[in-house]
Amino acid sequence: MNDAAPRKQPDTAARPASALPSEGTGEVRDGRDNNRSANRIRGSKATLSSVASLAGVSKQTVSNVLNSPHLVRSDTAERVKAATADIEVGLLIYNAGAEGRLANFVERDPADATNMIARNITVPTILAHHFGSQMKARGRGGIILVGAVGGYAGGPGMAMYSASKAFDYILAEGLWYEMRPHGVNVLGLVLGATDTPALARIGMKTDTPGFVAANADTVAQEGLDHLAVGPIWHTGGTEQTAQYLRAMPRAEAVTMIAEASKAMMKG
Repeated sequence: MNDAAPRKQPDTAARPASALPSEGTGEVRDGRDNNRSANRIRGSKATLSSVASLAGVSKQTVSNVLNSPHLVRSDTAERVKAATADIEVGLLIYNAGAEGRLANFVERDPADATNMIARNITVPTILAHHFGSQMKARGRGGIILVGAVGGYAGGPGMAMYSASKAFDYILAEGLWYEMRPHGVNVLGLVLGATDTPALARIGMKTDTPGFVAANADTVAQEGLDHLAVGPIWHTGGTEQTAQYLRAMPRAEAVTMIAEASKAMMKG
């Protein structure tokens, strides 16, 4: 019997900012866990990261941006904009979009769908426009919008999630082309299964043969390493799977997503 304490899973959203070199950068993060002090930002279950290009190292928590891991406040975008009004945000990483549970669309509360739209479509659109316009005016900056391979086909049990993640990577592609003449890098960072608390919350295994979840630290570093490449980077070697999904007949693609999800479920 193994009595070792279970390994704490890193949150992908908490990694990109902490993966950056500390000199000359700062962090502005959603402070979802109000029981932790602002000095422990790196350990918080943050889901929104904006890295400010400041002269020195500073950290700032934007408290109560999310009501829970899955519920967006009506003023989320405005609170982030207000908290960054007096600083130069040089890199926006938007990663607040995990699925909270698997359930068929018509069996959910309609609020689940509208909240997913707010979290994965409305808020990133507002923030990308707000910070992107500032970056364009300065002639420098970067935006990473985190998507998912599941956005390449409708996912049974997570239809709204799949649809909203499709929006994120398509938006990133368009912004990449529009912003690159102005010195602003935009990347759609498309994740496959990643070993995070979000994956555990919906009851998925991380070691399913053929669907082994990627390490969150590695995924975050890949995003930073490929920011200047754009418009899309598939993490954890998932590009071949993504291309298959995009090219195959749609019924086959949806079936592939459904079977992969089923294979990864515990129990």
